[in-house]
Amino acid sequence: MTPPTVPPSPSRPAGPVDTPPPVRSAGGDALARTTPTAVTPDAGHGRGPAARLGAGLLPARRFGTAAAGFGRDLARHARRTPVTLVLVAVLWVLAGVTGSLPNGPDGDTEAMVGAGVPSLSEQRWWTLATSGLFAADLITYAVVTVLLLIVGIVFEHRWGSLRMVAFTLLVQVVGTAVGIGAVALSSLLNWVWPQYLAELLAVGPTPLIAGLLTAYSAGLSAQWRRRIRVGVLTVCLVLVLYGGQLQDVLRSGAALVGLLAGALLLHSGERARQVRVSRRETRVLVAVIVAATALGPLVVALTGAEEGPLSALADLYVGQATTDPGGGFVGFVADLADFFMSVVPAVLVLVLAAGLRRGRRFAWWATLVFHLVLFVVGVLYAFDYYDWARDQGELSAGDDGFSWVAWLVPLGLIPLLVVVLLLVTRSSFGVRAPVDSYRRLAASVAGVLTTLWVLFVLVGAVLADEFDPEPTVVQLILNFPMRLLPNGYLYIIDPGFTPVGNLALLVTDVAPVITWLVIMVGLLRSFTAARIDTAVEDRSRARALLEQHGITALSYLTTWEGNSYWFDAPTPGPGPGRGVEDGAAVAAGTEPDAFVAYRVEGGVAITTGDPVCPPDRLPAVTRRFVEYCAAQGWTPCLYSTTEAVREITDGFGWASLQVAEETVLPLGALAFSGKKFQDIRTSISRAGKSGIVGEWLRYPDAPLAIRDQIQAISEEWVSDKALPEMGFTLGGLDELDDPAVRVLIAVDGERTVHGVTSWMPCHRDGQVVGWTLDFMRRRSEGFKGVMEFLIGTAALDLQKEGAEFLSLSGAPLAQANPDPEQQGVQRLLEMLGKTMEPVYGFRSLLRFKAKFQPVYRPMYLCFPEAAVLPRIGLGITHAYLPDMTMRQTVRMMGQLT
Repeated sequence: MTPPTVPPSPSRPAGPVDTPPPVRSAGGDALARTTPTAVTPDAGHGRGPAARLGAGLLPARRFGTAAAGFGRDLARHARRTPVTLVLVAVLWVLAGVTGSLPNGPDGDTEAMVGAGVPSLSEQRWWTLATSGLFAADLITYAVVTVLLLIVGIVFEHRWGSLRMVAFTLLVQVVGTAVGIGAVALSSLLNWVWPQYLAELLAVGPTPLIAGLLTAYSAGLSAQWRRRIRVGVLTVCLVLVLYGGQLQDVLRSGAALVGLLAGALLLHSGERARQVRVSRRETRVLVAVIVAATALGPLVVALTGAEEGPLSALADLYVGQATTDPGGGFVGFVADLADFFMSVVPAVLVLVLAAGLRRGRRFAWWATLVFHLVLFVVGVLYAFDYYDWARDQGELSAGDDGFSWVAWLVPLGLIPLLVVVLLLVTRSSFGVRAPVDSYRRLAASVAGVLTTLWVLFVLVGAVLADEFDPEPTVVQLILNFPMRLLPNGYLYIIDPGFTPVGNLALLVTDVAPVITWLVIMVGLLRSFTAARIDTAVEDRSRARALLEQHGITALSYLTTWEGNSYWFDAPTPGPGPGRGVEDGAAVAAGTEPDAFVAYRVEGGVAITTGDPVCPPDRLPAVTRRFVEYCAAQGWTPCLYSTTEAVREITDGFGWASLQVAEETVLPLGALAFSGKKFQDIRTSISRAGKSGIVGEWLRYPDAPLAIRDQIQAISEEWVSDKALPEMGFTLGGLDELDDPAVRVLIAVDGERTVHGVTSWMPCHRDGQVVGWTLDFMRRRSEGFKGVMEFLIGTAALDLQKEGAEFLSLSGAPLAQANPDPEQQGVQRLLEMLGKTMEPVYGFRSLLRFKAKFQPVYRPMYLCFPEAAVLPRIGLGITHAYLPDMTMRQTVRMMGQLT
């Protein structure tokens, strides 16, 4: 993105400029729970904001200033949200007055304020509102206070205090009434679960919070609206269907009321235009549904709340402990291993859901097969439960028949519905893993499995007395595969013997854990790895197109190593074009006329500048590339793009940030005359008096003595930096070794090189019309004004050759004229640029380029939404510094502080 330079100065040699560091966003989460008592209050656990943007890179002094600013912003917003503050105050005042802080409201208070079928039956209508003003205990009060402040302040700040009052009453009162009504109606059936709930009361503010959040989503963009609604409703439904407490039902009722009320009363009427959302959103939705089938049983297992209608599914995904490990170290390890083997099915489903979210075909097949297995196991479980109930005389009671059917049917029905869902959406999961990924995974698993198998047999043969009964070698060989089954599944196949000694117990329990960990980690790695097949001919094809349409400053960077290529061909007749995936053959008569250079880092497809294409095809090519990324399960990130691309992505409903300022020198009438060019003229004049001249050459053809000096200058610069030499858009010696790149050196009469610059060509219609500065280094003890001399000489020489412009490339996180009113992330990036100045010299680089009186052109980072910025930041950082060590990180932090 920028030439690897900092401005020359007596105290600091010229060198590369870095890229913006990763952007981290604040976030938090909370898990609400209820208890099956006469009153079922909220309880929970939460985590507050994790970090501010880039806080991990700020020195303590500057971080304190940033934190203070954040606190002032929060206080300012809080003063504009009085309703939220009053709600929080009432919550705590009532808790103190009624003595509810330690353990929630007492019995008499519960009866007066708790909501449920009994309270409405006795005409205590006020409980529809008062139930939201109490909580379970001190920890729960603290958690719901944080949640209420976050959601309430955001809602009230956006929609105003009057609407905050109206929607608070609406979602709390009507939402609670809807939940109680659903319980009352369901209890009329011969169904034990709602009949149990109909006897309870509940308190807690989480229904209000859920309702406000779904209502608030109505005014957001389509992506955030969908995410908040899917997220909130998924959590609510999972808690209802698996936990099954009264508060879970009330929370779901309030969320639905908020959703409906927001859609009717708060919708802004705007519909953000989306690019290729159907396939991506289908994948996300399927992944969420599949993950929910596993998260529900985990909730049941961890909370012990198993009253929900789908709670029986917990036996499919979470098994029971199969051993009594005893005490000591062996017992502790065996206990952990036993727990892990209990949750293997649930964790495996979550791993596969991660692959489904990325559109992986292998994840689709694995999920399909696994849920077919779960269907068979679920049917076996259902028949076993049926036989047990019949033997116990439960079925003859008559009044519980419907409850047993409702409880047993989901054991086979839910896995079957997941299978149907996968079959219906099969076309959305076609992304393949890199070549040989699963062959390598199979080899790794086979190696580990064989080693552990042999170990198990050896231990069993040598210490047969540690098993009960003592097994034979053949029994040990045949038994080991059974040990890989998760807890709860062994009842299908009798293992025949059990470990009783410490060593036997340790090997028997730990070996399956290691095997499953290898499988799961290998699957996750295969799901995140990108399949990119870049052939040598692709780079040749890209270079040919570059010579026709590579007019932008960074276009030549697309030829560098590390880039992959996506080609696009125009469709005969009207149409936007047809994409060609990574070098795939194009149809006859439709040769590609455009390409995008990119690299995939952590699931983010990062482009190198603008698409290279005819100007009239830029919108179609950009859109097609975004669609291609969506099909591959990647997040597109258009990096260091021009204003033209930003305008196109604005039409997609995307966000953008200015990440650099390109400096361009028009050469038409350039003359370094006048006071404003005094520094340039002085440097050129001093160079002449010192016997220093500018000499053009091609690095591959340069004399060995000159090449050695350039290498030495570069190595000297690298050794003086806290960071290693970077790549991606920052060229080094490897990029210099290109016949098409011109090198200008400053050399004296003794053939000593004082400084070196490299210039990359910019093409239009097969002709070179401009040059872009890339590599820039100077000897630390050399001529002090060598950079001004080299750039000034290059401008005058290339002007004589007929070039139209020079691009001095960009300075990241620096702007010539920053907007004092800029807000949000852009403002934080400005602050981050100032913070990183000691290491990178962003602003000093821009000030140095200002000596040439350039034209400033912004360079942008264009991305689908702010939520993906942390991943994009990490991806870009890894692209620039793939091999950065901990020691180099510490050195950099030392320079910052």
